[in-house]
Amino acid sequence: MCMSNVDTISDEYVAIADAATLREEGRTVASADGIPIVVFHHEGEFRAVNNRCPHMGFPLSEGSVDEGVLTCEWHHARFELTCGDTFDPWADDVESYPVRVVDGSVYVDPDPQRDEPPAVHWAERLEDGLEQNLRLVLAKSAIGLLRAGVDPEDPFETAVVFGTKYREGGWSSGLTILTALLNRVPDLDDDDRERALYQGLVQVASDCADQPPKFDQEAFEAQDVPFSRLKSWFRENVEVRDADGAERVLRTAVAADYTPEQLTELLTAAATDHRYLDTGHRFDHLNKATEALDHVGWDHPESADVLASLVRGLATAQRSEELSSWRQPDDLAGRSEESFDRLDEMVAEGADETWSEPDDFTDRLHSEEPEAVYSALDDAIRNGTTVEQLARAVTFAAGKRVAQFSTANEFSDWNTVHHSFTFANAVHRAAQRAPTTELYRGVYDAATNVYLDRFLNTPPAPEPAVDADADPETELQELRHCFEMEGEVNAAGTHAANFLDAGGDPERLKAELGNALLQEDTGFHTFQALEAGLRQFDLREHPAERRVLATAVARYLAAHYPTRREREQTYSIAARLHRGERIHEAAEAAADD
Repeated sequence: MCMSNVDTISDEYVAIADAATLREEGRTVASADGIPIVVFHHEGEFRAVNNRCPHMGFPLSEGSVDEGVLTCEWHHARFELTCGDTFDPWADDVESYPVRVVDGSVYVDPDPQRDEPPAVHWAERLEDGLEQNLRLVLAKSAIGLLRAGVDPEDPFETAVVFGTKYREGGWSSGLTILTALLNRVPDLDDDDRERALYQGLVQVASDCADQPPKFDQEAFEAQDVPFSRLKSWFRENVEVRDADGAERVLRTAVAADYTPEQLTELLTAAATDHRYLDTGHRFDHLNKATEALDHVGWDHPESADVLASLVRGLATAQRSEELSSWRQPDDLAGRSEESFDRLDEMVAEGADETWSEPDDFTDRLHSEEPEAVYSALDDAIRNGTTVEQLARAVTFAAGKRVAQFSTANEFSDWNTVHHSFTFANAVHRAAQRAPTTELYRGVYDAATNVYLDRFLNTPPAPEPAVDADADPETELQELRHCFEMEGEVNAAGTHAANFLDAGGDPERLKAELGNALLQEDTGFHTFQALEAGLRQFDLREHPAERRVLATAVARYLAAHYPTRREREQTYSIAARLHRGERIHEAAEAAADD
C-alpha cells in the first residue's frame, strides 16, 4: 500500500515525532499501538514501515536508505520504501503505514486497511516458497495460513498440484511425505500441525527444485472405450515400458469418469503384474497418490495430473523377479506365479467360506521355509479370506519384523524390513479401496518379503516385558529421552510398550511420537514408518497387536534419532517472528552468555 503526505489528520493516526527534528536526523523509531515503527525522511518525504525486517526480525532502523531503497543491515534484504515491497522474494514485503504531517508533527496510522487478508497473502507466499524452494518462506506460510483459520487441506492441495506439475519424473518422496503427514494431522496438537504442513511443503519444494516440469500427454478423443479394454491397454503399455502410451490410456479413463475404485484397479493391476517394483516404493507412491485424491477430491480438475504422475515410475521400475534374491536359492518368483495361476480357482473355492485368522498365522508367515508361507496364503484364500483380510494379516507380520529387528545387523538393513512393512501397508490400503482378485498378487509379494527378511530377526530383538505397574508419564519422558540419545532402540520400544501396558492414552502416545518426528531432520523412510505404523495401530483393537506396532514405530524412530534439527530451527524462527519476538536480541543475549 503506497502512502503520501497530506495536511489532514484523523483519530486513527498516532503522533510519532517532530517533523523538523526528523528532517534533520533522517529517521526515528517509535511504538504505536504496540507496533514497532521506523519513520524515514528521504528525498523530501516521510516514509513509515514496520521496524522488524520481515525476513528474520532484525531492526530496519539500522539499515541504509539510498534512491528509495531500504536495505536491512543484517541479511541485506531490500525494500522499496514507499510501499514496502521487497526486491528479494526470500524476505517478504515489509508493512508500510500512511504518514501525515499536521502542525509540524509527523503522524502514522499503525493499523491501515490492507488490500488483502492474511490468508490471501500467505497463500501467495506459499506459491513463492514452493517455486523458489525457500524454507523460511514455507515455514512462515504454513504458520500464517493455519493461524488465519485455513484448513490444512487447502495448502496441501496447492502443493499437490505444484508437485505433480513441476517434476518431470513424477510422484516421488516429497508428495508421499506430504500426504503421509496430512493423514496424521488429527493426531497432532496445533503447533505440530503447523510443523507437519511445513515439513511436507519443504519436501515437495526440495523434490521439485531444479527439475524440469512435466509435459502432459492427452487423453484419446474416444470416450466410450470399455473399462476392461483401457485396463488391458494400460497394463500392456506399462509392460513394454511405454510411459507415454500408458499415460494417454490413464487420462482417457479419468476423462471417461470411471470411479475411484476402477482407477485404483487399473493402476494396481499394472503395479502387481511384476514383483515388488523398486523395493515397494512404486506401490507406496500409488497408494499415497490415491490418498491425496481422497483429500482434494477425485473430481478435482487436476486429478488426471495426480494419477498421471505415477506412470513413468511404474513403467521404468526395477522388477524384483529380475533379482537373484527372488530366484536363488529358491525360485520365489516362480512359486508365486504358481499360486497366481490358481487364484481364480482358489477364490472360487472359498466363495462360500468365512475366514478367521488362525492364532498361529503370523508364525506361519515367519516360517523359515518358503513353502510354508505360500501354503498359508493359499489355504487362507481357499478358506474364504478376502484380499483385505489377508493383506491386513501380512502387514502385521511385516510390522512384527520391524519390532523384532536385531540391532546386530548393519544399520542400512533397517530399510529392508521397513520397505516390506510400508509396501504391505500400501497393499492393504489399496485392498480396502479396490479389493480385486489381482491384488492378491501384491499380498503374496509382501509375504515373500516377510520371508526374505527372516535373517534380520536372527536373533530377534527381545519382546518388551509387560509392566502394568509402570507410570505412563514416566514412560513417555523416558521415551523422549531415548530419542535424544543414539543407540537407545530397544529401550525406546520398551517404554512405548510399557506406556500402553500401564493404561496410557494411545492418542497421547501418537501425539508424542508425531511431535518427536516433526522436530527432527527426518528422512523419507522415517516419515513412512510413523504413518504406516500408526495407521495399522489404529486399525487394531487387540492390545497385544497394538503393543507390537507401537514397539515397531518407537524402535524405528529411535534408530534414526537424533539429527541436526535444521528444519526445526527454521520453523522456530518463523514461529517466533509470527509472535513478534525479537530474535536478534535473544541471539545477542545468548552470545553474551
